[in-house]
Amino acid sequence: MFNLQDPFYRPLWLRIAIVAVSLGWALMEVLSGSPGFALLFGAIGLYAAHQFFIAWTDPDDGA
Repeated sequence: MFNLQDPFYRPLWLRIAIVAVSLGWALMEVLSGSPGFALLFGAIGLYAAHQFFIAWTDPDDGA
């Protein structure tokens, strides 16, 4: 879907910020009564969290 293993995402602060903003936005959507957008941003946040912290391989390792 998206190449989240790109060297652009190497800084840890950037990966944390992307996940926090998307999940925070999902929470904001839940609180404002918009479950569709909450589901969308929640799924994006969970997918990003999986790619950044579970399946992450450093793209500069040369492997």
